[in-house]
Amino acid sequence: MFGRISVGKEIILLFVFAFMFMQLVGAPAAVATTVSIHSSAFKKLVWDSYEWGNAGDPNRFFPWLDTRFREVGSKWNGLRGDSLDLVLSRERRKLSNIRGLESKALEEQRFAGLLHKLVKLMIPRFSLDRGFEFYNVARYGERQCLLQSVLTAGLLEEAGVRSGIAMVYKNDRGKLSNNGHVVTIVKLADGRDIIVDASESNPFARHRGLMVAFKGSYCYMEPQYADKTPVIIAYKQSGSGSTWKPNQVNVLDYDFIRSQFFFYRGERAPGGLLAAHPTSSGLLLSERAMALSVKICPQNPLSVYTLGKIYAMHGYKHRAAELFSRAYGLYAKYGWIPDGPKEYYHYAQQNRWISSKL
Repeated sequence: MFGRISVGKEIILLFVFAFMFMQLVGAPAAVATTVSIHSSAFKKLVWDSYEWGNAGDPNRFFPWLDTRFREVGSKWNGLRGDSLDLVLSRERRKLSNIRGLESKALEEQRFAGLLHKLVKLMIPRFSLDRGFEFYNVARYGERQCLLQSVLTAGLLEEAGVRSGIAMVYKNDRGKLSNNGHVVTIVKLADGRDIIVDASESNPFARHRGLMVAFKGSYCYMEPQYADKTPVIIAYKQSGSGSTWKPNQVNVLDYDFIRSQFFFYRGERAPGGLLAAHPTSSGLLLSERAMALSVKICPQNPLSVYTLGKIYAMHGYKHRAAELFSRAYGLYAKYGWIPDGPKEYYHYAQQNRWISSKL
């Protein structure tokens, strides 16, 4: 099931990463943080990207974003000559002057649909391999599900619309994945939610399963829609079947967001985890990013599980087993265990890598 790749002298570095992981694995999930486009939290995400890629000055990203917005807006009625900040502040003022919650929610939904179109036009290309880096947005015009969702949420937040992200584990066709997609969640003023998905041509998606923040932890939930509309009126908890109002369910916290960016850096490292022919240096880069992902958010089950897979590729069975056990427990706690983590956990058990107890 696992191939072994020698890493020679790098073994010391692996022990350092393992120690870091063990020190942080018990930390609780962080509380939600507003990630508006001009917040220090958003700027930190950009800084992470430019620093990781040794891509120069991260402050260049924001002037690029405004210039690109003006280029797209010049061809759009009502936006010609406007800066991005002007459009966002104007929308904030407009929303603050709307008194009725239903009317306000309709305007929030309209503006979210507009941003869906603008983000796709401003960043026209999609890339799984490079689109999660902010410097690649500016360099190549590339985006990916996490980055486009965080950017959309950041723009909405700056305009005064409560929003954030969620992981998708069951798409609109019912296909399951191990947190394989990311979307923007908009918390409408009338107490309902909508999903904005810039990977789709239509702005509002009807995905059937999300991982969200709930009661200080994470939880797998099934959105319940109002008839055939994209409006979420309730969430059904996976496993227990309990139903919760949208205002009882939250978007994923900032530590999770940062962690997920480092997950993709680890997953997509050249010569690393997903490479057809992994190299020792590529796997070390994958491990470095994945260990940082776990350090930032020890409760991110996908990162914990994937770091275990990397250790298994190195041949470090007991360390891999510890992570498979931890990931299995996290998924179970959140209400759903994907097939991959089940298989790796049981394989480790059957081959005596791991105790039969969690």
